Amino acid sequence: MLIPKLVTTLQGYDRRQFLNDLAAGVVVGIVALPLAIAFAIASGVSPERGLYTAIIAGFLISILGGSRVQIGGPTGAFVVIISGIVAQYGVAGLTIATIMAGLILIGIGVARLGGVIKFIPFPIVTGFTSGIAVIIFSTQIRDLLGLDLPSLPSEFFAKWTAYAQALPTADPTAIGVGAATLFILLAWPRVSRRIPSPFVALIVITAAVALLDLPVETIGSRFGQLDFSLPRPSLPSVNEAMLVKLVGPAITIALLGAIESLLSAVVADGMIGGRHRSNMELVAQGVANVVTPIFGGIPATGALARTATNVKNGGRTPIAGIVHALTLLAITLFAGQWAARIPMAALAAILVIVAYNMSEWRTFRDEVRTAPRSDMLVMVTTFLLTVIVDLTVALSVGMVLAAFLFMKRMSEVSNVQAISREMLDQEGEDRPEEAIQRWRGLVPKGVEVYDINGPFFFGAAETFSEYLGQVSGKPKAIVLDLEGVPAMDSTGLRALTTLVERRTKANVPVFIVGLQTQPRDLILRSPLADLVGRDRLNLSPEEAIELIKFHRLITTSRETQVPGH
Repeated sequence: MLIPKLVTTLQGYDRRQFLNDLAAGVVVGIVALPLAIAFAIASGVSPERGLYTAIIAGFLISILGGSRVQIGGPTGAFVVIISGIVAQYGVAGLTIATIMAGLILIGIGVARLGGVIKFIPFPIVTGFTSGIAVIIFSTQIRDLLGLDLPSLPSEFFAKWTAYAQALPTADPTAIGVGAATLFILLAWPRVSRRIPSPFVALIVITAAVALLDLPVETIGSRFGQLDFSLPRPSLPSVNEAMLVKLVGPAITIALLGAIESLLSAVVADGMIGGRHRSNMELVAQGVANVVTPIFGGIPATGALARTATNVKNGGRTPIAGIVHALTLLAITLFAGQWAARIPMAALAAILVIVAYNMSEWRTFRDEVRTAPRSDMLVMVTTFLLTVIVDLTVALSVGMVLAAFLFMKRMSEVSNVQAISREMLDQEGEDRPEEAIQRWRGLVPKGVEVYDINGPFFFGAAETFSEYLGQVSGKPKAIVLDLEGVPAMDSTGLRALTTLVERRTKANVPVFIVGLQTQPRDLILRSPLADLVGRDRLNLSPEEAIELIKFHRLITTSRETQVPGH
């Protein structure tokens, strides 16, 4: 349903809820202030771009979104991607890639494919989220320690090598500022949870540095004069070759934005007992990412921490998100000039805490200890590739690896069992008992029955083909019992078609019984239906045997040649 939640939540909206949304929106706006600045700087762009993103994208996502309480804006997940794009293509390339990603998100939402995003395996999400957290942490060491490093390598190991070499240049004052910021961030929640600890730390530390005139690097000393006035819309010039190169980054931004926003919306649903509209949420995210870069912003998505803060402070409708954006706008316009005094070490400390919370190290540890080895392999591989290579490769390899492991699992849960006349006359434990009961007393001499159980996908189809390839001799007829097959893909269909074609040429008819809805519909749309006979796709075991006997395929007195069908 492509109807924004704002439309439905305003029905019956009262003064009490407005006051709750107002209070929650102001708190979230205060929380978002240092994070927006920190994420922008960590991404390799000027700090005001983070604020523009939080204001514009936050406003649009709340107005158009499919979640009651989603708060949109820049997030830590994008830091790695943005910094890579800026380093390779510049801010102009980032602007175009973000707009392209927004159009992709709108397309996914309009096509109502939002539910597909939810099928990304949990180990992949955990792997790349933890990997991004490690990368964010690794990018903050220079500012946290005040190291004298004019440029920082992009590669993970090269970065830490540079840190080790520059360690003698560490600034004790910057270390003290960072440590004091960390102390406030960790201790303040014990004093009050109503006033966000990042905001308190930023105000206290910035004021202390200014009053004591401490010689530490600030936003102003690094970026120079900042302009926090309202930005004017503009678009960079771009050529066709650049557009082609930016397709990959745009897809990565869109995919990550979709995952983050829907994950945040699902968590928020659990907190408020609601249900978001995934397709509408993706459309809103898309519109935000098309409009925001035109006004100087960077990629945006649903922010889980800010969304949770919104819920905990009483926000229950998109009005809270709108208030959050307006709060940021007011702070930017009337107090933006003070942002230049913020110490870089303080922002680094805030991002270190963000990285720690984002790492979900307990979840990662539990997955390593308790998850199946295949899931652990996917998670660890995605994590390592995110850290060492890049997020695009990590997601691609992770998805492919998860798909292959899924194939393997499907082939393991599916099985093919021959049911012979002799088997039916014996008792045993390792037998498909339900199939035994269906066929007991029915199978004539010379007829081979194969019971197939589980999804008949490519892995299972290969097992089926190998199994039948090992069968020697020429039966009078073959019956395939597919009552235990809930689903079939094109590879499974091809395996059946090949079997029927080969056996028909050898004058051995094949009958199919017990078809469920999906396999029957698939067969009816294929040439296999004509090979088997369209009127024979609803046969029961009894009907199949009667049909075999009717065609004189079985005789009790002598062997006869099996007629072709």
